[in-house]
Amino acid sequence: MYIPFFPLKLVAFPGEELNLHVFEPRYKELLEDVENHGTTFGICVFTDKLSGYGTEVALERIKKRYEDGRMDIQTRGLRAFKMLSFDNPVSGKLYAGGDVAFLRNDPGITSVLHHEFIFYLKEMLHLLNYEVEFDPLLVNSFTFAHKVGLRLEEELELLQMEAESSRTEFLISHFKRMIPVIKAVESAKEKIKLNGHFKYLDPLKF
Repeated sequence: MYIPFFPLKLVAFPGEELNLHVFEPRYKELLEDVENHGTTFGICVFTDKLSGYGTEVALERIKKRYEDGRMDIQTRGLRAFKMLSFDNPVSGKLYAGGDVAFLRNDPGITSVLHHEFIFYLKEMLHLLNYEVEFDPLLVNSFTFAHKVGLRLEEELELLQMEAESSRTEFLISHFKRMIPVIKAVESAKEKIKLNGHFKYLDPLKF
């Protein structure tokens, strides 16, 4: 499949809503073409270079148009892909494009693994002060992936995984590694706070 490319220094996950401010001439042209033809486009992950992977996204609506052609848009991630070619620019256009192959996505996961994932996810979100109510049955590995402290490279690694069970195990490993670190930092903060105040000390009996 051949699609226009919108390289960004971020990962757009399948199912994710992503708001973008479009201001560069090439991307204004890209969005005009997408809107006029009802097509999709690809957000390609750029680290220090093009990673070769990205996510097909759909333009859901243009939230605001500015007089100079800039746009605030709302998009939704659809499918992860691997780039097969890169034309920069597409013939007759300002923006890049290329052929992509969509990654396989095996949604299968055991209830035990999902339950463990939800347990650690709730604790992680609480420690990060991201309080939100959610239905565990509607949550997958991508739902809160931007909220749990992954580096860009780790988000890209998650995107490339083709099985929900593999992504879930990857995130559980991340949670188990990070939760003790966050707790230790919070404990240190509390100790630092105490150092600036008068403390009542119980007399020691010895």
